[in-house]
Amino acid sequence: MLTIFNVFIDVVLRYAFNNSSIALQEMEWHLFSSLFLLGISYTLQTDAHVRVDIFYANLLPKKQALINLIGFVIFILPISLLITYYGLDFAYGAYTINEQSGDPGGLTHRFIIKSIIPISFILVIISGTLFAKDNYKVLKQ
Repeated sequence: MLTIFNVFIDVVLRYAFNNSSIALQEMEWHLFSSLFLLGISYTLQTDAHVRVDIFYANLLPKKQALINLIGFVIFILPISLLITYYGLDFAYGAYTINEQSGDPGGLTHRFIIKSIIPISFILVIISGTLFAKDNYKVLKQ
């Protein structure tokens, strides 16, 4: 809702008043990025992520659970750990130098949006672990 409101205000300012705000435009991609990054763990938690359903849908539940476990261990966990590790340094670096937008009138405190990266992948690790636990239970039945 906040993203929609932000875009609405930006469009009204631009086309009705012939005025534009760099901060509003940057806020649009900050909000969209946050929504996308934080939505990854929710999508994994609700088992709504993209996969090749042509093969997966026709498999027995135990084989699906095995594929999910292998996918978590081989793909989700390593990349999430890497992104979290380097993302923390990325955000901390922005915090220590008080990184701001390079555009005049842009947003300050860029470390906030950069902090969303490791936070989102910490949530992916948590969601993925719970997802793997549920699949392990299916596999052991």
